[in-house]
Amino acid sequence: MKPSLTKDRIRTLEKKSRQIRLQCIQMAHNARESHVKGALSCVDILIMLFHEILRYDPQHYYDSFRDRFIFSKGHAAAALYAVLADADIIANSLLSKYGKSNSPLPSHPCKHMLNVLDWSSGSLGHGLGVGTGMAYALKLKDSTSSVFVLLSDGECNEGSTWEAAQFARAQHLDNLVAIVDYNGSQSIGYTDNLLGDANLAAKFQSFGWSVRECDGHSFQELWDAFQESYRDIGRPTAIIARTNPGKGLSFLTDHILWHYRTPSEEEVHRAEVELSITSTVVEV
Repeated sequence: MKPSLTKDRIRTLEKKSRQIRLQCIQMAHNARESHVKGALSCVDILIMLFHEILRYDPQHYYDSFRDRFIFSKGHAAAALYAVLADADIIANSLLSKYGKSNSPLPSHPCKHMLNVLDWSSGSLGHGLGVGTGMAYALKLKDSTSSVFVLLSDGECNEGSTWEAAQFARAQHLDNLVAIVDYNGSQSIGYTDNLLGDANLAAKFQSFGWSVRECDGHSFQELWDAFQESYRDIGRPTAIIARTNPGKGLSFLTDHILWHYRTPSEEEVHRAEVELSITSTVVEV
């Protein structure tokens, strides 16, 4: 277990958070892409994973010791790419190619276009199954590596998610951590309205998982939840991270149509003001 986060480290991560949120807005504007709301809700989770939790060497990313990461909510790819660049896993210059024709950064992550990915994501509901299979294979190899899967709350609608959850518990996959970006919002409505006041913590618990709940925008709470996940022997862990769709920008928060809207140039400038950051992503 790593030492606790210091206040200085938390301030550094919070600054990264503002920078990456603006990058997501600028990337979406440049590429005429959407899904910025879901991208912004998971930024802090991704920062925590790639800067504090996952074991990997950015210069030797395929070393066998590394942890695996499955980005199941593929529509929020802008956030993933921005964090990969910030972690020096991909070049920052690639961000200007997001969503362009024949780009290594398509609107849904593709392993064949960007080989540092562990999996291509797109259709929702498959990520936990793939991550479970990876965790099972690592167990068979007596590997000390873990698998982390970031899911949207919307894809917890899918039955395949719960089939994977059942198998993971049956196989005692304590090297598997699922993080649910519980932003309460889906493409056409709110999660609780569509699923009937879904209590995802109770659902994962009913499948025999160890469960932690936290504020998905608090680096301290995220840190604590991940550290506690290492204490559960013989069970996979689910971290239910409660987040806000469009976090950090007043004009994005709680507006369902932003699932499909593209930010205008005026909204990019407004984001710069609200986040107190200047964009470093240029259009090519």
